[in-house]
Amino acid sequence: MRLLLVEDDNHVAAALSAVLARHGFDVTHARSGEEALQALVPEGNGFGVVLLDLGLPDQDGYEVCGKIRKRTSTPVIMVTARSDVRSRIHGLNLGADDYVVKPYDTGELLARIHAVSRRTVPEDAGAGGDGVLRLGAVHIELPTRQVSVDGSVVQLTRKEFDLLALLAQRPGVVFRREQIISEVWRTSWEGTGRTLEVHVASLRAKLRMPALIETVRGVGYRLVAPAS
Repeated sequence: MRLLLVEDDNHVAAALSAVLARHGFDVTHARSGEEALQALVPEGNGFGVVLLDLGLPDQDGYEVCGKIRKRTSTPVIMVTARSDVRSRIHGLNLGADDYVVKPYDTGELLARIHAVSRRTVPEDAGAGGDGVLRLGAVHIELPTRQVSVDGSVVQLTRKEFDLLALLAQRPGVVFRREQIISEVWRTSWEGTGRTLEVHVASLRAKLRMPALIETVRGVGYRLVAPAS
């Protein structure tokens, strides 16, 4: 996911960008309100979330939030030291999707980013009108959480299904290991990496399609759409 980080403090931005990158985010740093607004042209410019610090040098952060909302529906999470309820309500009324108060826990911030992105991206993105992802002989029914290959149902565990559905919504796109772990297991714990490998191996075996999920060495995995 592409993320626009609007933060005037370069040290804070560098540290936060490093953390977000480890969790699979492609971070663009804007140091002012004007830079942020330019980065969002054309509409949204492909960003999945805007992380907006309200203490900007050139414009009031609330004003920037209002301008962003007029230009795009990209989710905005406000970051500020102001903890009073009135400030939070003001930000939400201007169109912010969430509000994080400094100092914040990194795990909470990641959870909020994923939460706002889930609210704005349909779970059946990439599926047909019936909620089914069709990848050659593989059919993934999102509403019933059922997977079939050549018409035969394949029994998957809950996490196996979640992993397959995540990769299948964007065939050919590489998902970083950290991003998969965060999306499917809702954790940033590095020890989950071995669990991910086991689930990928299990999916390849159960679907009897070892080439369906490709390992991108040093990065993560992508689903290779089979020929129809």
